[in-house]
Amino acid sequence: MKLFGTDGVRGKAGVKVTAMSAMRLAMATGIYFKQFSKTNKILVGKDTRRSGYMIENAIVSGLTAVGFDVIQIGPMPTPAIAFLTENMRCDAGIMISASHNPYYDNGIKFFDCNGNKLNREKEKEIEKIYEDDDLIESHQCIDKYIGKSKRIDDVIGRYIVHIKNSFPTNLTLSGKRVVIDCANGAGYIVGPTILQELGAEVFVVGNTPDGFNINEGCGAMHPENLAKVVIDKRADIGIALDGDADRLVMVDEKGEVVDGDKLMATLAVHLKTQGTLKGDGMVATVMSNQGLDEYLKTHNLKLHRSAVGDKNVVELMQKEGINFGGEQSGHIIFSDYAKTGDGLSSALQALAYLVTSGKKASEAFNPYESYPQLLVNLNVEEKKPLESVEGLDKLKEEIESLGMRHLFRYSGTENKIRLLLEGKDYKALEKMMEQTKEFFSKALS
Repeated sequence: MKLFGTDGVRGKAGVKVTAMSAMRLAMATGIYFKQFSKTNKILVGKDTRRSGYMIENAIVSGLTAVGFDVIQIGPMPTPAIAFLTENMRCDAGIMISASHNPYYDNGIKFFDCNGNKLNREKEKEIEKIYEDDDLIESHQCIDKYIGKSKRIDDVIGRYIVHIKNSFPTNLTLSGKRVVIDCANGAGYIVGPTILQELGAEVFVVGNTPDGFNINEGCGAMHPENLAKVVIDKRADIGIALDGDADRLVMVDEKGEVVDGDKLMATLAVHLKTQGTLKGDGMVATVMSNQGLDEYLKTHNLKLHRSAVGDKNVVELMQKEGINFGGEQSGHIIFSDYAKTGDGLSSALQALAYLVTSGKKASEAFNPYESYPQLLVNLNVEEKKPLESVEGLDKLKEEIESLGMRHLFRYSGTENKIRLLLEGKDYKALEKMMEQTKEFFSKALS
């Protein structure tokens, strides 16, 4: 597909994601959802990027042009849009965000009336409508059928109550010193508020968005800054969100970043111990470490692997009847509480375990030794189909003969290929990664 990538539509604001393309995409989305409409309302939220003003107004214009009424709620986390779309009985929800990307990018994510992200088939239908000039023209409304919009500023309370309800009522964060880095993004209000209301002593960074500093040297993409504050404040734990607050990265009391796979392993076993884990396992992606798989087996749990993307994780969770899964990058899904990755909800589940276990974070979230793993992002000029790259099968055979696991995939949002190698011998991994980088540099230049 030309428009949709791994997670909605994303690209440089004013280049790929323009006012014109956003308006037309909104019209196509409205036309698609009109056939399922029950309330004739679509919810629209955004993160803190300057370009969000441009794109938001364009989307409102496109939706009202095809007859939908629009509810605008301003800066809110992506998982809040998923929750509020269903909670407010809207026909669909739209989030304007490029997640962890720099401020100059932006994107558009879509949710159905149940708060679920759209699958590839639905995205293809919307893109088909987007490219049909006659269909777009024929669905523009006139007279009293043109839609209207209104801005609501008090829905933040609904989401705060929803997230707090995911934290056990018999526990409190009283006595815990917590640092939260909001990435100057969509969680800059709700994140600190929730932690404070649950009793924690909270230190906040990354909570002064100016439209250009989202994810800049802060948040989940730069946990090293959070680590410094954790050490300085002698905190028990550090929490880092990304720009739209659907991702969680944690830092322990020693200032060490908690491995995402180890965090999920700890929480999966904790859920099993509580008797709340469904499906006797969890879902992670092909990126997750083999150590996670082996650790879960020692607890009679099965690891199911999906393609990269929290949307793919959720789809496999639903297929297998599982209520927990995620990505090592920080998208963690507790489907009993959220329909998508939710950094704040996940943080509260981790904090609940920390309180219950009585352990320090460095011990609580380090249950096994990971296999050495190398991940390299390589810029490419062209995304040639990997099955057509001459010599790739031979390279894979050589990697596998050394007892290593490999994964090569293109980024869904950038002109990059992601190269992953995993094995027991780190030096051998380094040597093979150099060979792999050289191979792809020549093959895709």
